[in-house]
Amino acid sequence: MTLPASERRQFKIGKYDVVAQPAIGSAQMLRYTVLLDGKRLGSLFSMPSESDCRFLESPPPVPPLKAFYVTSRPGRPKKNAPPKAAPSDDAAA
Repeated sequence: MTLPASERRQFKIGKYDVVAQPAIGSAQMLRYTVLLDGKRLGSLFSMPSESDCRFLESPPPVPPLKAFYVTSRPGRPKKNAPPKAAPSDDAAA
């Protein structure tokens, strides 16, 4: 099923409007743009389900990023640190 470059299809999935149009530079792939009340929520290259549309409308909360410190190397000694003292047999007995 191929569509001419200028042809667009519009249909509804639940309360969402979906516009399918050919992807730029592709003869077969379609880009599905999801709209709600005329507002664009996002677009997908695969046929969206109603669950996908709900996810685009209200995505789950994402925890904030934790800073990554290049200087922090857990589990390894810092540079120029004195070597660890070997455990003595007297302390273990």
